[in-house]
Amino acid sequence: MKSFKIRNIEINPPLVLSPMAGVTDYSFRRLAKSCGGIGLTVSEFISVEGLTRNNPKARRQMRFWEMERPFAVQIFGGQIERMRMAAEIAEEVGADILDINCGCPAPKVVKNGGGSGLLKDLPRLETILKEIKRTITIPLTLKFRAGYTDTTLNFLDVARLAEDCGVEHLQLHGRTKEQGYKGLANWDYVRQVKEAVKIPVSGSGDVVSIEGALKKWRDTRCDGILIGRGAMQNPWIFRQIEDVLAGREPFQPTLEDKQRVLLEYFEMLREDMPELPAIGKMKQLAGQFTKGLVGGAQFRQTLYHSHSVAEVLDNIGVYFETLNAGDVYGDGSIETDKDLEFESCAAEESCEAAAAH
Repeated sequence: MKSFKIRNIEINPPLVLSPMAGVTDYSFRRLAKSCGGIGLTVSEFISVEGLTRNNPKARRQMRFWEMERPFAVQIFGGQIERMRMAAEIAEEVGADILDINCGCPAPKVVKNGGGSGLLKDLPRLETILKEIKRTITIPLTLKFRAGYTDTTLNFLDVARLAEDCGVEHLQLHGRTKEQGYKGLANWDYVRQVKEAVKIPVSGSGDVVSIEGALKKWRDTRCDGILIGRGAMQNPWIFRQIEDVLAGREPFQPTLEDKQRVLLEYFEMLREDMPELPAIGKMKQLAGQFTKGLVGGAQFRQTLYHSHSVAEVLDNIGVYFETLNAGDVYGDGSIETDKDLEFESCAAEESCEAAAAH
């Protein structure tokens, strides 16, 4: 597995932080990038309706840290002219790459023709891609699903259409819109796309371990790997995969590393937003980040009932001090990981739920 290029932009290492609504914002991308090993970061998916109507939230979602480069802005929508206008805005703010979301299964996105809804209307998708291609000078990429339903798989048609329209990188999530985030992503679809086109192809879905990432690459010979939920549970996963690719022992974070990262993330959030939203975001990451740690479930319950910055900081301190002392936290249990998938728009609900506590 080696680096690849999207036109003249090298993606090295060939690992992409998958866009997750409500998760991969300015602060989380800074955190993940600082942990190492990410070759490309992508914004949360951004509504072209909001962006082209000067919605402040949509504009804020386009902010990026200079050290993130290469950086892609991902947009979604079904209206041709607004997609074109939004692509132009993304280039104007300095994005290196413009990515089109053709995969989100959320009903509120699909009903307006965006996300996976475009899989049902390839002529519209073709027009959108051609219009955007004529408008921007930066590379155009596409993230899409295997099909709208399990009986209407059209990923090869979409891949060939996109290549013909000038798309320069394809990212396939091996589930259908109908599946949502249930079951497992089918990476054989990624292999088929890789064999069908000449442009770079990356795969997405269920990458939560070093071994899993390398096996998916060996099985498909794809150019890149997208990681979403796995980065929430382990922001060092990119660095660990890069270590293995370079023949090194993978980095193993200590309890001190994990505590430091949580505290750094909370500080970034507090710099970027008011106290209550920052606490909600912190709860969201901690809910994923502490899976697999001793007493993690009890710690999360304690954190979810924290209502101030001081409470959050105190509870983090107590938890890690207990573990570092070798003492038992809560009942000392380690819960099994549930196969939840937080990619693209699926994370939005989890974000809202965490913020509500």
